Amino acid sequence: METGIQAIAMVQALPSLLSFEEFLDWCPEPGRYELIDGVVIELNPTGTHEKLAGFVVAELNFEIRQQRLPCFIPRTCTVRPFTDRAGYLPDVVVLDEQAVKDDPLWEKRSTITIGRSARLVVEVASTNWRDDYGRKLTDYEEMGIPEYWIIDYLALGASRYIGSPKQPTISVCCLVDGEYQVTRFTGSDRIVSQAFPGLQITANQVIEAAR
Repeated sequence: METGIQAIAMVQALPSLLSFEEFLDWCPEPGRYELIDGVVIELNPTGTHEKLAGFVVAELNFEIRQQRLPCFIPRTCTVRPFTDRAGYLPDVVVLDEQAVKDDPLWEKRSTITIGRSARLVVEVASTNWRDDYGRKLTDYEEMGIPEYWIIDYLALGASRYIGSPKQPTISVCCLVDGEYQVTRFTGSDRIVSQAFPGLQITANQVIEAAR
């Protein structure tokens, strides 16, 4: 997700480091913010970024309805990893209707703390791509979120993540024995998803949604 580092008055007035609970108490509405190492970051996605994320939401919602899957996509959802000084606002989250009911912060805070509450988390990589491939991947894995996509439509990630020569890539991370196994999809590859096994879209179709 794209971040704007320009300080705003509210952020400047905050203590130097916040806990997750302090972050939730402070976080205004409307507003899009994440907590990274105790520091509040304002999210300022581009129109292209939001168009692509909207395409993914539409495709997944169609699959949910068509297959009558017991899950839903909330408008916003904060993910709290096990660390106390982080809170993420993914671009897309698919929640399990039953499992999320047991998550203690869902009803009051639209926040999940238990990995099985989510069937899938999607991040659209942009200027903060290092977080998507690094800390977020590690934290989502540790939480036990079963599937995580990184949509790198601008091929911003390092070659060790998307190969060389670089090209737009969708990395699908699936949890196997507590660790993510990563499969890259490019070009005309059909995206293979454990959460949505019937999904019939290619990497190119997703990437082209940003054009």
